[in-house]
Amino acid sequence: MHRYLSALVLSAALLTPVAVTAAKDDDHHRVKRYYDRDSRDWHEWNEREDSAYHRYLQEQHRQNKEWAKANRKQQREYWKWRHSHPD
Repeated sequence: MHRYLSALVLSAALLTPVAVTAAKDDDHHRVKRYYDRDSRDWHEWNEREDSAYHRYLQEQHRQNKEWAKANRKQQREYWKWRHSHPD
């Protein structure tokens, strides 16, 4: 019995880092979603959206700024522009 219990504890100790790493990888690949209050819809922030956002900044002659660092007014202006400029 002692041998089986030891094997179980050893297996759990060896598998724990693998499970923790897998959980961290899932968080890394989670898609960011943002709610557009004016249009009452959700937008996934992916490569296509990021590309459109940088095109918007360029067209509006605005400083290149990360989406997450833009204030609420700037984000609302972007969503308004985005709905009139689909892919």
